[in-house]
Amino acid sequence: MDFLIEYAMFLAKAVTIVLAIGAVLVMALMAAMKPKAGKGDLNFEDLSANYQHLLNGLQQELLGKKAYKQWAKTQKEQDKVHDNRLFVIDFDGSMDAGEVASLREEITAVLAVAKPEDEVLLRLESGGGVVHGYGLAASQLDRLKQHKIPLTVAVDKVAASGGYMMACIADRIIAAPFAIVGSIGVVAQLPNFHKLLKKNKIDVEQFTAGEFKRTVTMFAENTDKGREKFQRELEETHVLFKDFVRQHRPVLDIDDVATGEHWFGYQALSLRLVDELKTSDDYLLSQMAQRQVFQVKYEIKKSFAEKAGLSAALAVRTLVQQANRLVIWR
Repeated sequence: MDFLIEYAMFLAKAVTIVLAIGAVLVMALMAAMKPKAGKGDLNFEDLSANYQHLLNGLQQELLGKKAYKQWAKTQKEQDKVHDNRLFVIDFDGSMDAGEVASLREEITAVLAVAKPEDEVLLRLESGGGVVHGYGLAASQLDRLKQHKIPLTVAVDKVAASGGYMMACIADRIIAAPFAIVGSIGVVAQLPNFHKLLKKNKIDVEQFTAGEFKRTVTMFAENTDKGREKFQRELEETHVLFKDFVRQHRPVLDIDDVATGEHWFGYQALSLRLVDELKTSDDYLLSQMAQRQVFQVKYEIKKSFAEKAGLSAALAVRTLVQQANRLVIWR
């Protein structure tokens, strides 16, 4: 029994070290895989035409031959070319908001052709991430506002923290009833292996120039002064976040919602975090009769090495997620 306990403790330590090394490798891979400018293709897809093709096919199957001809004749009489357009952009944000590289190209393309009577629908899915990444993503959306192009943000699943920072730029936010919205707060956490390294007689030396060049660290011993400084920086970032949301969404009572909590769509509506409960699908269908709808997508080409690196990164991330579940549900 003693042997099994010692073996289990050794295994736990080994897994912790492997996960830490894996996390460092993932960050290194992601840094090496940052997309290069001009390395992709911009595509415009006519969603109105796709919808009409689908509708025609369904009616042809469901109606009799005579009834379908009559329906098609009526449809043709009603069809007209719309002067205003709806441009649809998707943003499925990761922790580092790396998708902003595609977003900036998509918004640049829209601004090249859009008129004030047009509109942009951003289908947003993000649980947030690094401040500077999501700050840049929000700034890209603000380019639309500066050019007087109406912006609607649709949240079907989640727009939290940095995701909500992006959403609050919009003229209107719609959300599914059980979409997760809010989390106006700042969080930072990191493991510290100092005690484990010290127990195994492994020394880590850190050299800095500037008192607060490093406040907290993963491997060296953290100080109370460093922790206090790090906490102050988090509080300052939170103040900036609240001011940003207040500026772009003044209908909110910022003190009520900037607690770091998140809410479901039903609750978010009563708190004025969103303006309407509706899925992006319903919104698109409501616009098909009024506008010509295009999806705008910029796809970055990846080399074989980048694809292989992405696969490795995903494998490590899956391993970390599984380990976290074991810790949470043990």
